[in-house]
Amino acid sequence: MPVSKAWQQRLADARLGRQQTNRWRTRRVMAVGALDFAGNDYLGLAQDPRVSEAQTEGARLYGAGAGASHLVSGHMAVHDALEEALARWTGRERALLFSTGYMANLGVLQALADRNTAIFQDRLNHASLIDGAALSGARSRRYHHRDTSDLENLLGRSECAHTLVVSDGVFSMDGDVADIASLVTVSQRHSAWLMVDDAHGVGVLGENGSGCVGSAWDSTEVPILVGTLGKALGTAGAFVAGDAALIDHLVQFSRSYIYTTAQPPAIAAATLKALEIVQDEPEHRAQLNANIAYFRREALNLGLPLSSSATPIQPLILADETRILRWAGQLQTSGIHVGAIRPPTVPKGEARLRITLSARHQEGDIDQLLAALDQCQHQEALCNPCV
Repeated sequence: MPVSKAWQQRLADARLGRQQTNRWRTRRVMAVGALDFAGNDYLGLAQDPRVSEAQTEGARLYGAGAGASHLVSGHMAVHDALEEALARWTGRERALLFSTGYMANLGVLQALADRNTAIFQDRLNHASLIDGAALSGARSRRYHHRDTSDLENLLGRSECAHTLVVSDGVFSMDGDVADIASLVTVSQRHSAWLMVDDAHGVGVLGENGSGCVGSAWDSTEVPILVGTLGKALGTAGAFVAGDAALIDHLVQFSRSYIYTTAQPPAIAAATLKALEIVQDEPEHRAQLNANIAYFRREALNLGLPLSSSATPIQPLILADETRILRWAGQLQTSGIHVGAIRPPTVPKGEARLRITLSARHQEGDIDQLLAALDQCQHQEALCNPCV
């Protein structure tokens, strides 16, 4: 078989395998006026006119792009100011900007770990952490979700001189929060460094919105803190915060930092404004929490299969992948966008609607979502009373 034919067959086989298991992913263009209950703009800052104006002004001052990597000529005064502001916010000595959260996690793990390192990860960590560990060449094990007893057992059997414990802060598909206190205790007991990716916590949880780690745990307890800017802060990019020695090491050895064009300066300017709003206007978090409480109360009254999450991530686990697609399609028809999450993103048998709430949602928006979900339940019951 010619090489080109062999490759075409390989792609066709992969496509068919995904389609036969209802796991083929499709992109949808968000319709104007559609209700977004799938995104991660938890505080609504992506739509805040002050953030948009800061980005516009940043583009006027610095141009549309950075033009080079941070180590060449792309690191501008606005990047420096943002790194300093992020370090203060999280109670760290230094912070370092990355172009995406995925690149931050890959860059940290690749720079710190090698085949003489042992990495222990929560089983439900984000894909970027799993991929980063694989890229590093380290010995990698995954402990049971939020189970520090299992983690301690694995750590006790490790013979590596350098050990790294890695966990999401808020788990992106379940919405539950890592037990940071227990992770700190176990990590210190075994002389392991602790890395927390608080992508879905920064801006939402903690004092001044600094996340589930933030200033509550210093860099001796959580030496490596990762956060993203494209979720609650409403812009794009990511950062790593820690002590000076960590940040200096990443500047020297993190390939995804060294060999990437710097974040557009206008985005850095917008993020500085978003960070100011997060710290000065707690009413956005208060509104978000009120929306979460309202949705949970009404959803439970309707008998919807809620998880125990208290964060903006509110999954409805429906298990069956065909069922998930049917519900998501019905919601789409009603002008409501939610995430239809299936394996391999989540474990087999745990397909779900990933509903996310924002401070920008009005009570009427949530009522519309609840009514559509209830209609899905009723239609399913009529078609199959046993469901």
